[in-house]
Amino acid sequence: MNQLNNPTAQAVDNVLIYIFGFSLILLLGITVVTVYFVVKYRRSKYPEPTSQVHGSWLLETIWTVLPILIVLTMFWYGWTNYVGLREIPEGALEVKATARMWSWQFEYPDGRKESKLYVPVNQPIKVLLFSTDVLHSFFVPAFRIKRDTVPGMESYVWFQAPEPGSYDIFCAEYCGVGHADMTTSVEVLSEADYAQWLQPLEPSATPRGLVVLDEQGCLSCHSLDGTDGIGPSLFEMAGQPRQVTINRESKELIIDEEYLKLAIRDPEAEMVDGYNPMMPPYDEATINNEDLQAVVNYLMGKAEAAKTPSAGAQLMDENGCLGCHSTDGSDGIAPSFKGIGQREVTIERDGKEITVKIDVEYLRRALLKPNADLVKGYSPIMPSADYLSPEEIDAMIQHLLQQ
Repeated sequence: MNQLNNPTAQAVDNVLIYIFGFSLILLLGITVVTVYFVVKYRRSKYPEPTSQVHGSWLLETIWTVLPILIVLTMFWYGWTNYVGLREIPEGALEVKATARMWSWQFEYPDGRKESKLYVPVNQPIKVLLFSTDVLHSFFVPAFRIKRDTVPGMESYVWFQAPEPGSYDIFCAEYCGVGHADMTTSVEVLSEADYAQWLQPLEPSATPRGLVVLDEQGCLSCHSLDGTDGIGPSLFEMAGQPRQVTINRESKELIIDEEYLKLAIRDPEAEMVDGYNPMMPPYDEATINNEDLQAVVNYLMGKAEAAKTPSAGAQLMDENGCLGCHSTDGSDGIAPSFKGIGQREVTIERDGKEITVKIDVEYLRRALLKPNADLVKGYSPIMPSADYLSPEEIDAMIQHLLQQ
């Protein structure tokens, strides 16, 4: 997208160019005059002062009035454009954005919740900003919008995208150890694609509990594959012992449904030893009892996938795998999928190069911990697929082994 084509970017960039332009002209003018006087009236040519002028009301008026006028025009231009950034055009779509450590959640007027901001092209979007814990800042560089989200205070920004595309969203206010990972995106869709996106979702192979975990941003702190994170891993939790602190006393508990429900509703009641008390509580307004039970069922291994699982090929397409991996054997920024189930590969593991046969376990590890066994000759750029359900991982592996 040409970033100057959207109205909020134009407002900010025009003011910046105006102020920078005047500043550059003044800098160059003052520099040229200074150099001229230094050369012309150097000590070797004029060892003694020759000027008898004690003042000039005309010059003093000019260098007093002119800067005042310049500064006033900067203020006027900046103020009028700032007001434009705060006045919402008619027909704007309202989306509620909730910030929490360390994720974004977007809620639409029909109650739908997403971890990314999906919007239609050429329609003003008003984003209502809320925070559930600490100070965050909603920042979309492509649209030049940045606004703090303060707990207990509602604020907003607006933008309008003239072209479809994907644009980064950051938190621009340091909010704790997971601040750098508090990223998502604005997905601008064409009118036809947005109308299709608005259609009711078809039954998915993904368990409802996993969907809720993704919607609420839980997976930005908790892994699904057993790796360490900001919070405890959610991998195979059912029946496992856990050392927690209750009323300043350490105690071992067995993970069951009641423990998980309390950990979600009141996370500081039983703090897991070795982790900081930074998880926000999720009340019924955030996660209703039905969704809470779905999350607990998923974590306890009781969630069932839909009868018709997603095809591995479709999953790889939806998750952008084919943007890096080819299917025809051609070289790319990642290994090709063609014949992947019938070959060996040289990897770097624990600082050593070894050759292994590609099988189910290798592919599972490559999807969930892609940089643990780095394929020789390729960069560690692949993100983990730990946000997918075990059934979806299995579907992708089955598809890859058939290539």
